[in-house]
Amino acid sequence: MALPTLISDTSEWRDLKEHVEDIKKTHLRDLMGDVERCKSMTVEHDGILVDYSRQRATQETMEKLFKLAEVAHLKEKINRMYSGEHINSTENRPVLHIALRAPRDSVISCDGRNVVPDVWHVLEKINNFTERVRSGSWVGATGKPLKDVVAVGIGGSYLGPLFVHTALQIDSEAAECAKGRQLRFLANVDPVDVARSITGLNPETTLVVVVSKTFTTAETMLNARTLREWISIALGPEAIAKHMVAVSTNLKLVEKFGIDPNNAFAFWDWVGGRYSVCSAVGVLPLSLQYGFPIIQKFLEGANSIDNHFYSASFDKNIPVLLGLLSVWNATFFGFPARAILPYSQALEKFAPHIQQVSMESNGKGVSIDGIPLPFETGEIDFGEPGTNGQHSFYQLIHQGRVIPCDFIGVSKSQQPVYLKEETVSNHDELMSNFFAQPDALAYGKTPGELQNDNVLSHLIPHKTFSGNRPSFSLLLPALSAYNIGQLLAIYEHRIAVEGFIWGINSFDQWGVELGKSLASQVRKQLSLSRTLGKPVEGFNFSTTTLLNRYLQVLSF
Repeated sequence: MALPTLISDTSEWRDLKEHVEDIKKTHLRDLMGDVERCKSMTVEHDGILVDYSRQRATQETMEKLFKLAEVAHLKEKINRMYSGEHINSTENRPVLHIALRAPRDSVISCDGRNVVPDVWHVLEKINNFTERVRSGSWVGATGKPLKDVVAVGIGGSYLGPLFVHTALQIDSEAAECAKGRQLRFLANVDPVDVARSITGLNPETTLVVVVSKTFTTAETMLNARTLREWISIALGPEAIAKHMVAVSTNLKLVEKFGIDPNNAFAFWDWVGGRYSVCSAVGVLPLSLQYGFPIIQKFLEGANSIDNHFYSASFDKNIPVLLGLLSVWNATFFGFPARAILPYSQALEKFAPHIQQVSMESNGKGVSIDGIPLPFETGEIDFGEPGTNGQHSFYQLIHQGRVIPCDFIGVSKSQQPVYLKEETVSNHDELMSNFFAQPDALAYGKTPGELQNDNVLSHLIPHKTFSGNRPSFSLLLPALSAYNIGQLLAIYEHRIAVEGFIWGINSFDQWGVELGKSLASQVRKQLSLSRTLGKPVEGFNFSTTTLLNRYLQVLSF
């Protein structure tokens, strides 16, 4: 049997390694002067326009990347994902978050079973339940309507739903549906986060949604027990059945916790945590806040991109193009980071969500066959809405390290404001920066240009911008629930493309396990020391010293 081949062993990979040296000799000032090239580097789907002409790439580069995709069997891997094969080989699971937003009449098979009816069974249950809560037919233990929701979860059970919630808060249609309601999220086991999540809330009018697939996640379950006590002290233990529901597959532990299993909403092993916002994990709390019809539009937007990703040719395929060029930047150029820069305050939680999806998916050092990789994978993702980021970290982006940027703009503001005495509207002012910053990064400012501007000679080195810094521009028509779903799916599939090219498993996350294991040993030691006065032992000198110092101060 032939040994597995790394993508870096192929002639197509070596060809790109040679090609990148030629591209390094070019400058985006010159590349941007080629109108035909720029025309060829824009693509549109369902109202979204993507311009990748400010990437350090030529049409020849793209052809070489398409050849790399071919030898990496990218299309075959996409097909395998959509057909329900167990592409998450280390956990022997399919990867089918696309099924979470598939139309009711779709057929998506997993182990010989069409899972779409299962998905819609849960969606219908969510629709029914959330309508009962929102209409007031489901009330709390004292007969008052439940107008406030606290969603308890961590990681993918928190970041994705929080991103969507934040993005929808000011959308006129969504805001109208959410009048009089509050949705909060509790993720951190730090009691400070607990206090923040319940401050100002009345247990009589609060519903808690506990999100844990196994109902064993340490941080989530401690927070859930804390809120259970908060409700029980105020309303009595019997109130739990009316004030707490679950998103889980472990009905036995749900019932043992005190939640009626009939009030548990399912999801499946083929849904990875960071890809679960379109499952009950996100749909339940978001529907409680905004109503199921709004969230269904979000699912439909994601499905639009799912269909595009599956069927569009690579040269017109937005996630494929973004993914291939991200590999080009991260591995061939060696740029270690990526800035996600939405010019919309509503997207302030988008970068933190994508940070997890990307870095947990592609932060791998071995191939899917377990072979150590001789090249770097993944990127360090970070970001902040413009124009806030411009007054924070853009200095480094312009004159420090080269960091490829994603600029995300929206044509129609969720909150249009125009002051009569101003030259442009507030949104136009914001978007002026969206259009200007990519050009500033691409072109820079030369010493000769500064001399022509009569800049003092001793300041010229400080005011020189090298330019030649790559970026993408994504322009959305608006930021409705539908558009938010589109944006999410673009990034999910882009990250999968990168992993498929690198030949890694983007759908497991063993890297989070070691720290958890070591934390359990510390937890045991803290319990023994607090309750029985046992001395700290079994740790290295540094950890022992830190633990002893920590134990000197009562933490409660």
